[in-house]
Amino acid sequence: MKWCRFELGGRVCYGIVEDDGRIVEVSGSPIGEHEITNTHHSPEQVKLLAPIIPPMLYAAGPNYRGHAEGMAKRRGAEPAYPSFPEPNFRSVHAIISTEENIIVPKESSGAVQPEGQLAVVMGRKARKVSREEALDCVFGYTIGNDISQRVWQGNDRTMFRGKNCDTFKPLGPFIVTGLDPTNFQITVRHNGTVWEDFSSRDQIWDLATWIQEMSKYTTLHPGDVLWMGTQGADGDMVPGDTIEVEISDIGVLRNYVVAEE
Repeated sequence: MKWCRFELGGRVCYGIVEDDGRIVEVSGSPIGEHEITNTHHSPEQVKLLAPIIPPMLYAAGPNYRGHAEGMAKRRGAEPAYPSFPEPNFRSVHAIISTEENIIVPKESSGAVQPEGQLAVVMGRKARKVSREEALDCVFGYTIGNDISQRVWQGNDRTMFRGKNCDTFKPLGPFIVTGLDPTNFQITVRHNGTVWEDFSSRDQIWDLATWIQEMSKYTTLHPGDVLWMGTQGADGDMVPGDTIEVEISDIGVLRNYVVAEE
């Protein structure tokens, strides 16, 4: 099933996207109690929003060898591969939807970098779950783009500026349920040119392992989102650029880079 969240006439609603693109309005939340209504909308009638604003946003990184190697090359250093799953946090306040602008702060050097990622939405509470139980706690899958300012990321004590400026967390456009998290093809396109094309099979640790390890120490709650890392270390984006992240069976997350006024 393909879920969306949209705005229409000042109302924010969830919906189910049918095969013909029409949206069936849903009363309530897909993760909680809800009721499918008889109200339909065409895609042109609504403004798509980020499909969820999670209570917590986690980032599993680095989770691809290519990303560790690409970042090391940027620094002129040898790559260091992680020895165990160790997530970071991202700001939920930086989340934007597809077709919205990524705003480069005035204080930045003018360039930011994309990180196209599979994003996982939790559907059930997970605390000390086994690897075999882990995927039963997942609601569905969407797309994230972990926008990064590498100078700040490398020089600052934390990733506060480097990863969490307003608009730095595009998410969407849909949440899709019932898919295999080991079988996604992830493509990042910059102004129409493919920068990355990789498979979720190439992760250092798969989703079940991440959930198992994280739930040893903290409770994962329904609606929490985990970004699953990226391959490579893409080039610079500057104002005027368009960036797309496409994941098979989910859709395309498209955003535009602009300078802060």
